[in-house]
Amino acid sequence: MEEEQESGAPQDSEWPELEKAERLARGAALKWASGIFYSPKQLTRLDQYRSREAQRMCSIESRIKSTVQSYLESVQTGLEQLDLALKEVREAREALAEAQGALRSQTEAAHTLEPLRELAHQHGQLQAVTLLLPQLLAAWRQRCLGALRRALEEAYFEAPAPAPPGLAGHLAALREALPAELVLAEALVAPCCPADYRVVKLWAHTLHQGLCQHLQRLLDREDLGTQDIFTLLHWALHTYPGPEMMGHPDLSPEADISELEPLLSPEAVEQLERTYTEKLKINIAGWLQKALDGEVAEWFREQEPDIDPEGFYHSSLPAIVLQMLNENIQVTAVISSSLQERIHVMALRELGTFLRSLTEALDRFSQEHMKDASRPRHYVPYLLACLNHYAALSSSVSLLQPAGVPTTTGVSAAIDAALGDFKKKICRLILDALLQELQPLFVALPSRQWLSGLVMLDNVCERTASFCSRFSRVRSPMAQTLLAESERAVVLEYLRSLMQGKLVCRNSTERIQASERMLQDSAQLRELFLSLELEESAQTGAVLGALQELFRLQDPALLSLEVSSFLHKFPDVSEEHIGVLLDVRGDVSREQRQVVLETMQANPPVSPPPDGHRPLFSLVPVPSPPLAFCFPAGSCS
Repeated sequence: MEEEQESGAPQDSEWPELEKAERLARGAALKWASGIFYSPKQLTRLDQYRSREAQRMCSIESRIKSTVQSYLESVQTGLEQLDLALKEVREAREALAEAQGALRSQTEAAHTLEPLRELAHQHGQLQAVTLLLPQLLAAWRQRCLGALRRALEEAYFEAPAPAPPGLAGHLAALREALPAELVLAEALVAPCCPADYRVVKLWAHTLHQGLCQHLQRLLDREDLGTQDIFTLLHWALHTYPGPEMMGHPDLSPEADISELEPLLSPEAVEQLERTYTEKLKINIAGWLQKALDGEVAEWFREQEPDIDPEGFYHSSLPAIVLQMLNENIQVTAVISSSLQERIHVMALRELGTFLRSLTEALDRFSQEHMKDASRPRHYVPYLLACLNHYAALSSSVSLLQPAGVPTTTGVSAAIDAALGDFKKKICRLILDALLQELQPLFVALPSRQWLSGLVMLDNVCERTASFCSRFSRVRSPMAQTLLAESERAVVLEYLRSLMQGKLVCRNSTERIQASERMLQDSAQLRELFLSLELEESAQTGAVLGALQELFRLQDPALLSLEVSSFLHKFPDVSEEHIGVLLDVRGDVSREQRQVVLETMQANPPVSPPPDGHRPLFSLVPVPSPPLAFCFPAGSCS
């Protein structure tokens, strides 16, 4: 151990880390050995430990040798590679030296290649220019066409849109200028440009697009009137694509715009038609109201209505109304059938509104007359003139229907209803005026004087004839209708007076007198209205002849048969009416009365009534009988 330490001393001094490691290893080994062999029992196993450590040392030494040998082989390989690299470096140095020498010898030859180098540079530039030439031409075309397009837009569409009063003139100027501009482009500009520029097509498309935007700016204005909208629609839909402008035969085929979108989109046309209809509706309503105010003012004149050459009452109101509506309907045919249909429906609705306003004006007119019978002075003649208005309007409404436009059922029904209400109102007011004159004359009917044979109906006939003579100023068939209604009103008033029960016959003589009186009155009324040219088949006075049979009958027991016959002729007569008539006879007992009423109940009238039957007795009120527990006069006990 000492020899090893001595032999290793110089190495330890050279490798201090090794010396340190060795000391640590020895210390660790001593520590381990002292721990293992401290016990005497472990000493017997010393040989085993020595043998095992010897084997381990041999294994370690063999691994160390293998590692060292591997390192040595790697070092040898590296040295060989370094030697080979050294040879290659030397060869490269020699080649570089030769190349450097050759380069020095070719310096003068390189100066002779300078012109060739410049020529190659120029060739590259020319090649680049050749590649850019098509792009330059396209850019130039775009710039050229863009400049032309901007010039057109500035010339025609950059200026602010004119005010509505000048819109028609502005569109007329465009109608003249745009075709001339296209002709000028074809004659002067197109020959100066390549054919593939298609200048005329550019001109047409630019003008079309500019017009689209220009018209849109016009549509955005809220101060357009009906005439402006009409002019704009006609110009855009018909004038622009027509032969006056883009369809002109002198224009080039390149100016065709049929493939482009229309100047006004369908939505814009729809909106314009709706706006036009709404604004025209306001105007028509104002015009109709103004015409109505003028007509109402004439009703209060101190002279009768004007008379036309045929002798009928006449007013310009129906002609004004119909002409106004018809002109506005027909003029829209030059725009489109859809607009014409809109205006037709709107015009009919406004006509219905006008008729209702006219009916309300008649109500106010009659109220003024009820307050003061002397004012207006010619109340009935102006009512008759209004009846002629009805005849003119009802016969001319169908003329407002445009050809090719379907009929709107709902609107037509509303017009018919408004005309019907207007006619009924006039007839009702005329009949009210007639009854207002006749009712005081019917107060004494029936009475003892009436039974005595005094001609009490003469005044009624005279007053009726005087009143109905003015019906000659009414056109047929309304004159005949009015005569028939007047005759019916007189008969109804006669029946009302009779049903008041003011007269009770005291004996058979008075019953015969009442029968004869009714027969004479029926004949007198029949002759009166025949003289007024009312056919007998249209008269209702025959009811008086049927009534007199109830009074002429001598035997009350036969009244059941007579009443059954009367009920068959006049199915609307009620038990109350028959009861009043039996009371007027004055000779019908309670039992006979009960038999008659039971007969009526057993033989009810046919339901529904026969065709052509108009109710009479259902319009005649029957006075209520007095209560049994009340005194004839004074208050109830």
